[in-house]
Amino acid sequence: MERMNELFWFVMLLCNFTLIMFAFRRWGKLGLFIWVPISVIVANIQVTKNVMLFGLEATLGNIVYATGFLATDILTEFYGKKESAKAVAIGFFSLLTMTVLMQVALFFEPASSDIAQPSLSVIFGLMPRIAFGSLVAYVISNLHDIWAFDFWKRKRPGRNTLWLRNNLSTFASQLIDTLVFTLIAFWGVYPTAVLIQIMLSTYLLKWVVAMLDTPFMYLARHWYENGKLPASPI
Repeated sequence: MERMNELFWFVMLLCNFTLIMFAFRRWGKLGLFIWVPISVIVANIQVTKNVMLFGLEATLGNIVYATGFLATDILTEFYGKKESAKAVAIGFFSLLTMTVLMQVALFFEPASSDIAQPSLSVIFGLMPRIAFGSLVAYVISNLHDIWAFDFWKRKRPGRNTLWLRNNLSTFASQLIDTLVFTLIAFWGVYPTAVLIQIMLSTYLLKWVVAMLDTPFMYLARHWYENGKLPASPI
């Protein structure tokens, strides 16, 4: 079954890259603004599920969350730091809103015919701590990613070094995100050995996603430079 998990992981990876590039190709900059809150909300739901991947215990959500860095890197590359910061703010607001609304939903007394309350309680009962850890990690890591990408863009401009600034900024930012989120969300929840495994697997899987998203950065550049993107309303 673990081998099936690896297969599903690659399928999910392909789905995420396909969807984010579809959004960018279809709606341009707006598509990336749409994708950022999707990635944050979906990641924070998926992260409640633990799986075995490549011999390590890991949480889901790593792929979709990591593609948020791809979105902000594309925004920084072609539209500037202010647009990336705007996307991060939208993602922050979306996660905060989802957390508040779902916590209020749990207070409602379910009807006798209800079948959803136990499942919602399990998933979203964990959400305040997970969301707090995610919000803190999200803001710190994404603002660092925007700064780092812009820094390397100024130091190493041009098409040939796009892969360098994309990976250097993302590797460091995802390490920050992994450490901050895991310690806040799961410290005391899991034994130390499991916590370290989750931390290690989370970063390694995000690192793989960051490596594999480089061709999509160049695809985005091709579309941008050749006028294949629609005019954005924002």
